[in-house]
Amino acid sequence: MCNNCNYTIHGRQHHFGWDNSFVPAERVAPGSTIEFECVDSSGGQLTPESTVADVGTLDFGKINPVSGPIYVEGAEPGDALKVTIESFKPSGFGWTANIPGFGLLADDFKEPALNIWKYDATSLEPALFGKNGRVPLKPFAGTIGNALAEPGLHSVVPPRRVGGNLDIRDLAAGTVLYLPVEVAGALFSVGDTHAAQGDGEVCGTAIESPMNAVLTLDLVKDALLKTPRFTTPGPVTRHLDAKGYEVTTGIGPDLMEGAKSAVAQMVDLLAGRYNLDPVDAYMLVSVCGDLRISEIVDMPNWVVSFYFPRCVFE
Repeated sequence: MCNNCNYTIHGRQHHFGWDNSFVPAERVAPGSTIEFECVDSSGGQLTPESTVADVGTLDFGKINPVSGPIYVEGAEPGDALKVTIESFKPSGFGWTANIPGFGLLADDFKEPALNIWKYDATSLEPALFGKNGRVPLKPFAGTIGNALAEPGLHSVVPPRRVGGNLDIRDLAAGTVLYLPVEVAGALFSVGDTHAAQGDGEVCGTAIESPMNAVLTLDLVKDALLKTPRFTTPGPVTRHLDAKGYEVTTGIGPDLMEGAKSAVAQMVDLLAGRYNLDPVDAYMLVSVCGDLRISEIVDMPNWVVSFYFPRCVFE
């Protein structure tokens, strides 16, 4: 456990969805450092022994639990919650799945698939994918946010103006995140921890991995923040840049269709070059490839690019 933490929120203290009527797991003073035990996004339904058959039997009512909520004393609507991401304590186990009906290329990949990952939780050396792939790791929390002002239970799946399922890989150790506060106490929760993910999380899952997250929660009064913002401690892609990238593009008047085209072409490229099953290539690019908007001003066509780091196979 964390020696410098004021509180520990155990994994059993989790909830599904956002609801400002939830009873806080803890009430804390601004400036408190808290260690959260985060359950993986399957809610523990997938384990190191799981097979692809288990993907088809997932209970979606138990998907994406978050640990909390935390009531921060003095937090009021209009404030911002300042979340300093101190560190992560990974577990060494993770999974990536193609879940039918979910993901950018759901129309192309309709059957379930599953990759179980084992990685060194101490060294965080790149995780092995198949016989030749090595995926660099960068732990972060995919879901991190506050309760909404609107009453009732709200799904955790879509991201929201107060945060939530943001799936931003740069919310890693050292980053400072600012979240709008809409209810007294903020009612902050965190979960959906990942060992690695590419920008876009294109198959719908990353390296989903249970782990502990150490965060410091503070307040910025009267911030009037409309949506989350964050500050990183340094470069955000250097760990993948050493050997360059393979890049495919999607070009046309619709950004979503352009994104699908760029990813599909990368899946085809990797499957052909490295003799991968296409669905395995799809899951691989989800954990370490990046979607980028390269051009959005030269109407009527925009350019979306997909970057795959060559270091994975070289």
